[in-house]
Amino acid sequence: MPLLTNEKLIIAFHKLSAFMASPSPEFSYLMESASNSNAWFTLEEVKRAVNSLHEMLNTADLEKWFESITISPSPKKVGLILAGNIPLVGFHDVISVLATGNIAVIKMSSSDQKLLPALLAQLIAFEPLLADHVVYTERLKDFDAIIATGSNNTSRYFEYYFGKVPNIIRKNRNSVAVLTGNETAAEIELLGHDLFDYFGLGCRNVSKIYLPEQYDIKNFFEPLEGYKGIADHFKYNNNYDYNKSIYLVNLDQHYDNGFLLLKPDAGLSSPLAVLYLERYKDLSEVEAALTANEENIQCVVSRLDLNIPFKTLAFGDSQHPKLWDYADNISTVDFLAQL
Repeated sequence: MPLLTNEKLIIAFHKLSAFMASPSPEFSYLMESASNSNAWFTLEEVKRAVNSLHEMLNTADLEKWFESITISPSPKKVGLILAGNIPLVGFHDVISVLATGNIAVIKMSSSDQKLLPALLAQLIAFEPLLADHVVYTERLKDFDAIIATGSNNTSRYFEYYFGKVPNIIRKNRNSVAVLTGNETAAEIELLGHDLFDYFGLGCRNVSKIYLPEQYDIKNFFEPLEGYKGIADHFKYNNNYDYNKSIYLVNLDQHYDNGFLLLKPDAGLSSPLAVLYLERYKDLSEVEAALTANEENIQCVVSRLDLNIPFKTLAFGDSQHPKLWDYADNISTVDFLAQL
């Protein structure tokens, strides 16, 4: 009986990467129509997600990733509860299950029900042995492990129902940027991708920024002018208008460039169309704050090599994770290897 091998999977994933770079007319139509069921899934953002996955599945990185992967001789059923905040956000969990030879029992998000099944159907066409490793369900039952992604509220539900089986249960996380004041306009422009890609809805989107005490806000706002078109999206603009009105009524200090509100706040999780701001005297203050909030932070974007428990990402890189950039810094494939 034919068996899955690392070599077969690398070939199949690479073929899928090529497909995403040059999709079929059917998948192109699916991308164009995605916003009909989810207004956040504009063609530009869907293309952005597909291209990011295309980049992720390059041959060199696939070969490096598979060096640490052993295919399970006795496949386990792994329930996957997928999020739907940005297009194809659950793709990495699915391919991690498939790469380890296990069975992905997938509960799709109601916000993203068409793109992933279409890509997985194409993957199965490239490697038919995967057909028995992909199952869709409306209600999870008969599983050996769970990987669930949701909010802090839904995580309590997940822990109650799935806490007795091996699990990865993800809660809300946010990403931050740390500026020195010496960044170029080009670097700040790249930071705009970390802020605005996917309308800022992802956990890898920057929701808070640390600035030196004397930093001039215009040096931050001016290079971001190229992103002002985001305000043309009615749902984003509704959030911008709502939060602006709240700050004006409450006389809350904030800065406004017409499409982004910059608000001084010690929190990490800012509302949509808002970026929290905290000023610092010494970088050691920032390092201490980030280390204390390790469990709530997904990414840190900076030109600095900070003394913190995460590696820092270059400006513009937060939404371009590698295969081994696991959510919450928990290796999915290591978890699956222990089942």
